Amino acid sequence: MKKILIICLAPAVVIAAMAFIKPVAKPAKRYLVTTYGAKGDSATLNTQAIQKTIDECSAKGGGVVVIPKGIFRSGAIFLKKDVDLYVEKDGVLKGSADQQDYPQIATRWEGEERQWTSAFVNIIDQEGTHISGEGTIDGSGDIWESRSPRRMGGVAGGSNGNATPVVNRPAGPRLGRPRLICFQNCKHVVIENLHLHNQAVWCLHILYSTDVTARNLNITANHNIPSSDGIDVDSSNGTHITKCFIDVNDDCISIKSGKDDDGRRVNRPCENVLIDDCHFAYGHGGVAMGSEVTGGIKNVMINNCVMDGSNWAPIRFKSQPSRGGVVENITYQNIELKDTKKAFEFNMAWRLVGTVREQAKVPTIVRNILIKNVSGTVAAVGDMSGLDNSPIEGVKFVDCHIKAQTGLILHNVTKLDTAGLNISVVSGPKVIMK
Repeated sequence: MKKILIICLAPAVVIAAMAFIKPVAKPAKRYLVTTYGAKGDSATLNTQAIQKTIDECSAKGGGVVVIPKGIFRSGAIFLKKDVDLYVEKDGVLKGSADQQDYPQIATRWEGEERQWTSAFVNIIDQEGTHISGEGTIDGSGDIWESRSPRRMGGVAGGSNGNATPVVNRPAGPRLGRPRLICFQNCKHVVIENLHLHNQAVWCLHILYSTDVTARNLNITANHNIPSSDGIDVDSSNGTHITKCFIDVNDDCISIKSGKDDDGRRVNRPCENVLIDDCHFAYGHGGVAMGSEVTGGIKNVMINNCVMDGSNWAPIRFKSQPSRGGVVENITYQNIELKDTKKAFEFNMAWRLVGTVREQAKVPTIVRNILIKNVSGTVAAVGDMSGLDNSPIEGVKFVDCHIKAQTGLILHNVTKLDTAGLNISVVSGPKVIMK
C-alpha cells in the first residue's frame, strides 16, 4: 500500500517543485555593433554595419545586438528572428535625417494599409523580441522638422531653446517621416527602460500585435515636432503600458483601429489594453481613443496616472462621420489632473477640414464609458459632442472632483450619469447643454 501511494503522489510533487524552481537561463550571446564596423562618432552612417550585426546574430541562433557608448547614426534597421536589441548607458542609436535611408515598405499609416516609409527600428513578424537598455534611441526629429516647408527661410527652434539651421528638403515626391519604432504583426514582445527622444513622427507604433509590454520608458519630443505621438496602439490585442513618462507634441498615447473604407476592409479591433502608473506631461491628449476607430476599440483601462504639463485633453475621444466603429467598455480611474487645459474632450466630428469623406453607413458608436476618481484642476471641464444620428451613450462619473474656470459643454449625449461628478467653476454654469 505504501509503495502505491508513493507512485501516485510522485508526479504531483514534481509538478509542484517545477512551479518554484526556475531553470537557470543560459546567458544570451552579445554581438557588439562595433565588432562589425560601426563607429559611435555621430557622423558615420552605420546602417550596413548594424544590419550586418543583426543578420549575423540571427544566423548563429540569436542573441543580443548591443549599442555601446557613443552616438551611432543609422538609417532603418530590421530586427530578425531571435534577435534582441540593447542600448547601453551613454549609448545613442540616432536616426539619419536623410529620406533615402528609409525604404518604402508594406505597413499601415494613419489607419490605412499602404506602401509607406519604414520606421527607424522595425520589428516585423517576430516573436519574443526584447528591446531594452539604459541608453537612448533618438529619431532626429528636430532636424526633420527644420526641413519642413513651415521652416523654410528661417531658423527652427526646439523646445529646449536651441536653434537648428534650416536645411533644404530634398527634391522629388514628398514621402513620410520615419516612425521611431514599429512592432508590426509581433507576439510576446517587450520594450523597456529606454529613453526615446525626438521621434520624427509617431514614436512607438504597436501594430497588429499580441501580448506587448512597454515598461519604464521615458518618451520626449521637442514641442515643435508635429504628430510626435508617444505610443500608438493600433489594432492590437493585449497591450500593457506601465511606468512610462511621456512629454510630446501630439497625443501621449493614442488607441487606433483603422480608418474609413480600409479600416472596414481590415476590420481588426484594438482591444484589451491596460495603461497604468504612467505620467503624461505636455501633449494634445493624455490617452486618446482615435481618431482612427473604424475597426472598433474595446476593453481599455487607464489606471493610476498623472496628467500635467498643460496637457490639452487628458481624457480624449475623437472620430469623424466617415469612420464608423464601436468604442466601448473604456475606463479611466484614479487619475490626477494638474493644471491641464481640459479634463474631458469627446468630439465625434473632430478636425473636419479639407475634403469631407463620405459618411459611414453606421456612424461611430461610443458607449459604456466609466470615469472614476478623476480629480484635479483644469482650465475648462471640457466638452462632449456626439453626432446627430449617434449620440455619445452611457458615460458614468463616479467620485470625480474638478476645479475649473469654465464648465462642461454637452451636445448629443444620452444616458449620462453625472451623479458622481462634482464641478467647481469660477465663471458661468457648471454644465452647458447645446
